[in-house]
Amino acid sequence: MTKKNVPLILASSSPRRRELLQTLGLSFTVITSDVDETTAEHLTASEVVEELSLRKAKEVASRLTEGVVLGSDTVVVLDDQILGKPIDEMDAYRMLSMLQGQEHTVYSGVALIDVETGRTEVSHSLTHVRIRALTEQEIKSYIATGEPMDKAGSYAIQGIGATIVEGINGDYFTVVGLPLGLTSTLLTRFGMPIL
Repeated sequence: MTKKNVPLILASSSPRRRELLQTLGLSFTVITSDVDETTAEHLTASEVVEELSLRKAKEVASRLTEGVVLGSDTVVVLDDQILGKPIDEMDAYRMLSMLQGQEHTVYSGVALIDVETGRTEVSHSLTHVRIRALTEQEIKSYIATGEPMDKAGSYAIQGIGATIVEGINGDYFTVVGLPLGLTSTLLTRFGMPIL
């Protein structure tokens, strides 16, 4: 059954996710989710991004009578430690100091909910990212741009942060915050094919 005429709703205030969804040529509206993003400590990174993606989608879906709601969440993981968004510049410095010269993993979750039927699907994608060795001054200069302050792991691969990334193994869009291949696959299952 096709759902092409059913509205698609992005449950995210992230301008990056909005831009990525626009590249797929879909029309959608944005309704920001307001959820508590704390999770149980025993959860793995993949479980965290799936739970938060679903939590965001459910919160927005609860306010609607129709549509397919898309929720997403991204975390950066180094040595089994989840690095979220920095709370301040010192926290950003701490994270970037940990990440520099190392390979870490970025997880992005995607959840879809059909508001009418309650049908739900959730999945995730992961990508390995290597950050080059950085001097203290380079880290401070990057933080001074302001870019790290609302990014998981304190960097943006699609911005100035691209200059500190040495290489990636996996899906680039997972690192930006919305794995487009996975999103397209899930939307197709919901009767909203991209191609």
